[in-house]
Amino acid sequence: MSGFIEWLEKISKEDAKVRAILRRSLSFDPGTFVPAYPYVEPFLRNQDESAWRRKVFYLVAGVWAAHWREDRKGPSLRIGQACANHQNKSASTENRFIALLDADPDQLPHRLRQMMALLRDRNIDFEDLLTGLIYWNTEQRFVQNRWARDFYGSSIQESPQEHSIEKEISE
Repeated sequence: MSGFIEWLEKISKEDAKVRAILRRSLSFDPGTFVPAYPYVEPFLRNQDESAWRRKVFYLVAGVWAAHWREDRKGPSLRIGQACANHQNKSASTENRFIALLDADPDQLPHRLRQMMALLRDRNIDFEDLLTGLIYWNTEQRFVQNRWARDFYGSSIQESPQEHSIEKEISE
């Protein structure tokens, strides 16, 4: 969708402090930690960004940095898939997942940070996460429904590339 995660990967290879600054930004409301601006704003330039979209980019940058591991292997999982996979290790995963799905925009950063800490050993598809969070506030709750289908199992057998939020919205 956006290439944002590729952008973060690229700039963090050039300067390792990028991840540290973006991790630190999680201690603040998304988009308010000034030292993170040089790493997110260049990607947003020339885009007419809503306040929500801008916050989402900062939130995803922070959780990406906190979750980043050099030795990650295997396919990236959408958040619902990763939670379902993690549920085998922890019975509380479902409760946290439901709390995440029910989070309003003010609660979302906190709930997402908690969930990402729980999923620290999972390889997450951050581009999909970014796309989902951008559409988080839609009345139809496409994102929450798709994440729930991923978590609880779906009768539709599609690869992650075949099923997207944009596809659902256009239907």
